[in-house]
Amino acid sequence: MAEYIEFQKYLKYEKRFSSHTITAYLADLEQCNQYIHQQFETTVNDAEFTEIRSWLAHLMAQKISSKSVNRKISSLKTYYRFLESKGILTVNPMEKVTAPRVPKRLAVFVSDKSMESLFHDIKFTEDFSGIRDRLVMEMFYGTGMRLSELTELKTTDFDIKAKQIKVKGKGNKERIIPVIDALLITYKRYCKVKESSFGQLNNEFIFLTNKGKKVYRKFVYRLVNFYLSSNTTVSKRSPHILRHSFATHMLNNGADINAIKELLGHSSLSATEVYTHNTVDKIKSVYKQAHPKA
Repeated sequence: MAEYIEFQKYLKYEKRFSSHTITAYLADLEQCNQYIHQQFETTVNDAEFTEIRSWLAHLMAQKISSKSVNRKISSLKTYYRFLESKGILTVNPMEKVTAPRVPKRLAVFVSDKSMESLFHDIKFTEDFSGIRDRLVMEMFYGTGMRLSELTELKTTDFDIKAKQIKVKGKGNKERIIPVIDALLITYKRYCKVKESSFGQLNNEFIFLTNKGKKVYRKFVYRLVNFYLSSNTTVSKRSPHILRHSFATHMLNNGADINAIKELLGHSSLSATEVYTHNTVDKIKSVYKQAHPKA
């Protein structure tokens, strides 16, 4: 449909969503359209509330998580608002739709002792791949940035003099994250071995594969999973766990939650507050161990 193409442009140029988010939104839209066409012989553009509700009930019956269903609801709401703005739609079928509750889950994180052990006990090699791998791990844990943000980092984003790095987050919003000295030292070592390995031609993006190409999501994910698997017992071993660890350890060591919100690039404080639950659990544990009446 022509509306799909216009909607895609709207998400990219007006909403400034990432390519990953745009792909997900369009997939949700197509999935809904296929169901409605099969069940009611109409299209998503002409769907009514009862037909949308039928699709959502179908998803819940398939044991799709509440979080995933809510994402699909968000996709549809955005699409129907877009149609309204273009005068294509007069009655929005999403107005009566309520999102299912998402159960709160504690953020999984690696203990500070395990993180310290990772950087002290694991023998990263001194060649290009070894120093790069160490820098990837230090960058995630030292800045709390997202996987998508790390893969897009450019050498011009790293300000060595000011000891800070510029990160482009969701919606292309830029934020500045300070860099600790240990990370700065590793970065300087990496730059030297990177230049000796690939020269100035491959100097636009910070992180490269062993073949000198820009790293991609799966490459970095596997790298992080490998090192966390060799050093920790956490159930999840992804770059996002290092982001959780960064935020939790900062909060446990007295950092202001609003400052953490800015460092993580969260749009609202509610997204950051998930880390306070881990802090409360730590306080309770210390209390039980230390209080004579506990």
